[in-house]
Amino acid sequence: MPAKKSRSKLNLTPAPGYLLIEPLEAETKTTSGIYLPDTAGEKPQKGKVLAVGGDEITDSGAKRSAPAKVGDVVVYKKWGGNEVKIENKEYLFSKFEDVLAVEG
Repeated sequence: MPAKKSRSKLNLTPAPGYLLIEPLEAETKTTSGIYLPDTAGEKPQKGKVLAVGGDEITDSGAKRSAPAKVGDVVVYKKWGGNEVKIENKEYLFSKFEDVLAVEG
């Protein structure tokens, strides 16, 4: 049975072992109410999964399924993934192993 893949609204299907993620905007206000300028913010580490590639086959031959599904919000490694810009919007192709947690 072929691996189940999902296409994004961008008409892209990630390669096996990858997720297409739309990074969420970083907080611009601290918990104490102080507003931060855009230059003070860090790269977001959370995003919404837009598409999922097929199962990844590891070096040992084991099959690794996606850690999340389309619509999930995930936390990913700070420097993980590859950024791409499509129609003036940034997206991230992230390996399954770069996902640290799924919210919810």
